[in-house]
Amino acid sequence: MTLVLKDITVRSQGRCLLENVSLSITPGELLAVIGPNGAGKSTLMRVAAGLLSPCEGRVDIRGRALTSLSSRALAAQRAMLTQDLTLEARFSVAELARFGVVDGYGSEARGKLGELVARTLEEVGLDAFAQRDVTTLSGGERQRAHMARVLVQLRWHGDEGYLLLDEPVSAQDIARQGLILSLARAHTGKGGACLAILHDLNWAAAFADTIVVMDKGRIYDSGPASRVITSRMLADVFGLSDTVLGHHAETGRPFLLPHDLVLPGSA
Repeated sequence: MTLVLKDITVRSQGRCLLENVSLSITPGELLAVIGPNGAGKSTLMRVAAGLLSPCEGRVDIRGRALTSLSSRALAAQRAMLTQDLTLEARFSVAELARFGVVDGYGSEARGKLGELVARTLEEVGLDAFAQRDVTTLSGGERQRAHMARVLVQLRWHGDEGYLLLDEPVSAQDIARQGLILSLARAHTGKGGACLAILHDLNWAAAFADTIVVMDKGRIYDSGPASRVITSRMLADVFGLSDTVLGHHAETGRPFLLPHDLVLPGSA
């Protein structure tokens, strides 16, 4: 069953943040949302997560309205990694990774949860930091600790939920950017689905099954990278003129190099 956003419109303080936006994410799919700053990407993510109610339209998850689910039921079906990772309270990394689990406190459950947390922290490269205070971590380490949290939340309920990632690689070095997106890809391979907001078009093209291009609160285009990431789109949406795209020799997916970008008015 799919996560479906149907005819979503969001207005705030006289501004239209999203206008008549519809999309769906199916199990096994990694869908990347790209677009310039202020295009409505994070607003779209908050609506998909049930954190923001649209002025018009509805969100269904596995055939049920998102608004009909309790907080506990919703937590079992979707987990969200936000851009804001500020945490004032002092917790260990392992404690943070358990935050999304609300029913793991019987003696047997505690043991299983501990094993799941340990395994997931190892996957994100933080197994040696399990007892570290989260507030002492670097920005990239903290982002990966929260990635562990959302993975544990969904894995506790069976691997098949919706992973919602808002700029999940913004604080990572290039190797760990690939690690995070590989973990998202592995989640979809187990029957889950992932909706990820990405600013790096090359990562989006390399990992996503479907790319949705947002511009001014609307969907400009959607589809596979080979059809969506074009010189015309880069000009229309990002204001980049005469951009030359390359294509990967094995996958055929498009990529662009910063050296080749031509900004309006630049020499």
